[in-house]
Amino acid sequence: MIQQEGPGWRLARDLRRNGFPFLIGGEFWAVELTEMEAKGLHALLIGLDQQHKLIRDQLMEEESITLELDQQEWWGCLEGTRDRWGLQVVLQGNGMQRRGLEGSWPPPAAQAFLAALRTVWD
Repeated sequence: MIQQEGPGWRLARDLRRNGFPFLIGGEFWAVELTEMEAKGLHALLIGLDQQHKLIRDQLMEEESITLELDQQEWWGCLEGTRDRWGLQVVLQGNGMQRRGLEGSWPPPAAQAFLAALRTVWD
């Protein structure tokens, strides 16, 4: 079992749990994810982080940016400056058997959550 948390974020992975082995959370919310949902979230957030890294050196210190990305059932938004940014995610539940969720992490919890999420998959 992997369990990590910090101010404003939580992440847990327990592969012994059937169905929903992942838990993600913010300061006032938490949700369990399937392995496929967690893999999709990981890909989405890595994509947003890569986009931010490509343009961050072009931003002035006081300049802010909003990046959005759609991948499979996930939508995500990275919003902030070159050094401080937050994340918002939406799992788009389509159909009778699908569920949806919305969550966010403000800075600096967003950076800490993404760093922890990387360690789960690396």
